[in-house]
Amino acid sequence: MINYEVTVFTGNLALASTFNNVYITLVGTDGESKRIDLTSWKPSFFRGQVSLKPLCILKLFKTTCDVDLLFLFLFCFFQVSHFIVSCPKSLGKLVMIKLDKQKRFLQDSWYPAKVEVKSPKNKTYHFPIYHWITDSEVYCFREGTALRIFDDSNSHLGGCSRQQELKQRQKVFCWDVYAQGIPHCIKGNSIQSLPYDVHFSLTKTAEMKYTAVTGLVELELIEMAELKKNWTHIDDISHLLCAHRTQVTDFVHKHWKEDSLFGYQFLNGVNPMLIRCCKALPKNFPVTGDMVSLHGRGSLADEMMKGNIFLCDYKLLDGVQPNTINKKKQYLMAPLILLQKTPDNKLMPIAIQLKQKPAKDNPIFLPTDSEYDWLMAKIFVRSADFNFYEVSVHLLRTHLLAEVFTVSLLCNLPMVHPLYKLLMPHTRYTLQINVLARQLLISKTGVLTRYAASGGKGIITILQKSLSSLTYSSLCIPDDIAERGLKDVPNFYYRDDGLKLWEIIFRFVKEILTSYYKTDAEVQKDSELQKWIQDIYEHGFLSQASTGIPQKFSTVDEMVKFVTMVIFTCSAQHSAVNSGQYDFGAWMPNSPVTLQLPPPTKKGKASEKSMIDTFPNIQTTVHGMAVMWLLSKQSSDSVSVQVM
Repeated sequence: MINYEVTVFTGNLALASTFNNVYITLVGTDGESKRIDLTSWKPSFFRGQVSLKPLCILKLFKTTCDVDLLFLFLFCFFQVSHFIVSCPKSLGKLVMIKLDKQKRFLQDSWYPAKVEVKSPKNKTYHFPIYHWITDSEVYCFREGTALRIFDDSNSHLGGCSRQQELKQRQKVFCWDVYAQGIPHCIKGNSIQSLPYDVHFSLTKTAEMKYTAVTGLVELELIEMAELKKNWTHIDDISHLLCAHRTQVTDFVHKHWKEDSLFGYQFLNGVNPMLIRCCKALPKNFPVTGDMVSLHGRGSLADEMMKGNIFLCDYKLLDGVQPNTINKKKQYLMAPLILLQKTPDNKLMPIAIQLKQKPAKDNPIFLPTDSEYDWLMAKIFVRSADFNFYEVSVHLLRTHLLAEVFTVSLLCNLPMVHPLYKLLMPHTRYTLQINVLARQLLISKTGVLTRYAASGGKGIITILQKSLSSLTYSSLCIPDDIAERGLKDVPNFYYRDDGLKLWEIIFRFVKEILTSYYKTDAEVQKDSELQKWIQDIYEHGFLSQASTGIPQKFSTVDEMVKFVTMVIFTCSAQHSAVNSGQYDFGAWMPNSPVTLQLPPPTKKGKASEKSMIDTFPNIQTTVHGMAVMWLLSKQSSDSVSVQVM
């Protein structure tokens, strides 16, 4: 008989163990083994098992003759899952295993991490699994060596082809339409409808439930959560920061009125995606050189020619229907902001127009206006920025696109595909967090729907308009920075760090993928790879050629760049536009989620009282703070990488 040593590893996750009967079949190029009942050797498979061969364990106890201690050690600590599968003849090269489990007492769930098989010739084959088995179906897992489809000479061996694996996945990972004109999503209106494989870990689940329920408590805001009164004094808002302060929240609280911080946030706040160099003023922003007071010498035209004038245009918000909160109409502007790079390398605002269409009741506000005229103009900009970045920059350009990349990956690439292996770690939690976002943030009862100026129809409108204007180049930070004319702007840390991270990811992706794809023809010939990008184009970008998203890959370079963008979007970009939300937004006047009075239509009318009356009420303020705190909170089981 030919003996194969089989070691089964159960994942170290909560509830990963099984007491069901577990069966395995080894499949090789020259045949397959009988279906072996592993539980006849070992009655259960416990979470976090470490499988050691008996010889290795004996070496640990070479200084003792205490056999009882040895067996106690084996049973209590390692829960060894080590088996022998005997065959009448060699199976040849092992290419696959089949696993299934059958109900013993009751049907439970099992999370095997991997299986290792050592052949009689001392060759060890690795079969990565990392998959919840919840039923009595037979599951096929291929040997771990990455293979493109046209390299896989055994793709149909044993009745478990790559196509069958994908068909099995496509039954549970299906496309759905949440709303017309926005990226398609995973089909499933609740967490329970999602496959176990994409659920949060127990740690993450507990933290999310705890955070969602007690966020207001931790911020010591629970008693204010239903207060629908208006603020009466600016100092009263300061008390909201007492429970959870950071160096940044304190700095913002102290300096929020200053033009330098206002300008700085367009570069290094949570929305560094809108600012661009301005060489010519938009026709609907009639700023003249006589209006503005420039820093340093030179005219407005000269400063534009030198590349020192910058524009932020929130035109995507124009026409968005503002929310109604507590039966009171809210206000959301679509402002234009002109900024100047000063001789001391600061970015300072020099003009603000709060609506897109020039008119007498739409004045251009200037730093030389009265204190509260100018401050109110900046407050309306900051409120517009919150609604724009939360929906367009954060939700659409990271979360929803990451979901598209993930669903297409799961539907089109088998586990053995090199791109599946490369991208799968970057999809962690994506599907469940997005289902929660649709349930808790943007649904009819969601927090943003109830408390943000863009809530309700506005959110969908912003998503639709943002997707229709989105471009592939804007998702690739080197192209995006160049197109916006920001290569030489000083103190632009999003650019500096982002370009470094992009280059690191690019080099890594290129080294991995060029190991498998030597020529452009090999890329073109990989039907699974082509189906992946085709689904992204169709379901993510709704087949809009104007986006510039590739419909297929023709070259190795095209593939490498796109995969780099995917990883960058799911990791670095999301961190850049998400993690600082509470830091910059906890002090509400710097980032109001909504405003409940219209902007000034004439100069000289604004006052401290009108400013405070315009702020969101107490209830809306504290719920806005809580959602920013929740979204910014880092999970304790997050995975970070130190870049040297």
